[in-house]
Amino acid sequence: MFRKTFFIVISFLCFLSGYAQALDLDGGTADLLEYVGVAVHDPGYHVWGSSPIYGEDGKVHIFAARWPDSIGVVPGWKTHSEIAHYVSDHPEKPFTFLKVVLSPSGRHSWDRMGIHNPNIKKVADGYALTYISNDGLEHMPANQRIGMLVSKSVYGPWKKVGRDGMILQPPANPDYWNFNPGNGVNNPALLPHTNGGYYLYYKTQKKGISTMGLAVAENLEGPYVQLPVPITNNDRVIEDGYAFSCGGKFYLMTTDNHGMIQRGGGLLWASEDGINFGSPTKAFHLMKDYLPEGTLPKDYSFHYGGMRGKFERPQLLLDSQGCPTHLFVPSGTNIHGGASTVSYVLRFEEQ
Repeated sequence: MFRKTFFIVISFLCFLSGYAQALDLDGGTADLLEYVGVAVHDPGYHVWGSSPIYGEDGKVHIFAARWPDSIGVVPGWKTHSEIAHYVSDHPEKPFTFLKVVLSPSGRHSWDRMGIHNPNIKKVADGYALTYISNDGLEHMPANQRIGMLVSKSVYGPWKKVGRDGMILQPPANPDYWNFNPGNGVNNPALLPHTNGGYYLYYKTQKKGISTMGLAVAENLEGPYVQLPVPITNNDRVIEDGYAFSCGGKFYLMTTDNHGMIQRGGGLLWASEDGINFGSPTKAFHLMKDYLPEGTLPKDYSFHYGGMRGKFERPQLLLDSQGCPTHLFVPSGTNIHGGASTVSYVLRFEEQ
């Protein structure tokens, strides 16, 4: 009886140990990822971003930016980008276009032109979809702002919050660290806080260097109050943050544009409180490092970016505990060739 009880206790402790290891992301996630393939390919359109979530129907839904590939990546994302909804029965199977969720208003408003870089999150009353937009090329990128749509169902209908959907713009206080930023406020990453309220992470500028800021709100629709200091300590450009809470810690996954660890790779920032982030670890490698041949195929096509084979705008599919199971990333490099960009999916290997 003693031996049986001892065996059960040891087995349980081993299980807990394995579970803890599975949640330990502080060593970085780059070596935990395995390439699966293309997630979203929408013929005739460039696809950018690809924010995934499990819907109330158990299917996987992606909200991505798209625009006609005849326009080109630039200026297309700035002028014609719209948010499209895609769905699949499984995160590793192809996603099918469902409908357009939001297009540029075309009016004299903050969201007159490209609707871009969506981020989808589950909230208490349904779903929140944040995005960026601008009112014209004349003042880009300083005129970028952040908006929000809400819906009780992942299928919609979607409604702009407040008067016109905008929830964040640059601070009016000249003493703030990002007063009058050259890139506005953009690339939102919403995170419902475990103790209530909401954290909204975003990209902005400090002395010309893109870095991450944080705005907080008691209620989902705001008002969002920006912290007067940046939350990441980076001396080189980072962007495209994705926020999640796993194993009692807060994490931000960003791109590593100029090589804090590896130029063109990704960074994972960890925090105990979601405000104070230390030095990052590596979040993901370059595209070629995940391909079987270890290099890009000869017939790939290149459409955008400072370097070939660079993953962009990381977005994560989370399990019921808020921990990542899959990474979705677009790229200016299409490994299958063709006239448009696509979005890729990588799985987190079981530890």
